[in-house]
Amino acid sequence: MPDSIFRYFPSLSADQRKKLSLLKSVYTYWNNMINLVSRKDMENFYIRHILHSLSVAKIIAFLPGTRILDVGTGGGFPGIPLAILFPGSEFTLLDSTGKKTRAVAAIADELKLGNVITVRKRAEEEYGKYDFVTGRAVSGFQQFAELISKNVSETGNNGLRNGIIYLKGGDLDDELAVFGKRITVWNINEFFGESFFETKKIVYLPV
Repeated sequence: MPDSIFRYFPSLSADQRKKLSLLKSVYTYWNNMINLVSRKDMENFYIRHILHSLSVAKIIAFLPGTRILDVGTGGGFPGIPLAILFPGSEFTLLDSTGKKTRAVAAIADELKLGNVITVRKRAEEEYGKYDFVTGRAVSGFQQFAELISKNVSETGNNGLRNGIIYLKGGDLDDELAVFGKRITVWNINEFFGESFFETKKIVYLPV
């Protein structure tokens, strides 16, 4: 059971708790057919995938109507957990692998997430405009930013300016130096106490 999630997010509704509680069984089912999550990670599924995805909610609470593009979503991270947390926002989950987008669409349908759209497409081929673009260690950050800056709209109503929110681990100093003071980095271990998050970071670039 996702007790760690409930501890860090005590204000969840009954519906949100139910959907989060269902995630592991739903993912286990699909993971037996399609490799969405590393088998060894399933033992720590709620920490390494769900809580990691939800770390985004510690820096921004997406307002209703906010449009988010999750690029290279893979198994649906961080998009699916964030869609549960922010039912009033719209999440477009994009990946170039058809098997993954079909599985993620089925997962969203099973969880009755009406705010999730899945798209099979390469990021280069997507020209829609969104308030935020998310990604989780899809590539080097500079490469990611160059690829999807075209997708960030200029106007928004959230507490953070529209931009890129990226989850990545390790020493990012050299990788991010080119952006100078434009970039903001949060250490996820400031939000969550589990050792998994010691080197994990949230990178935010307003566009």
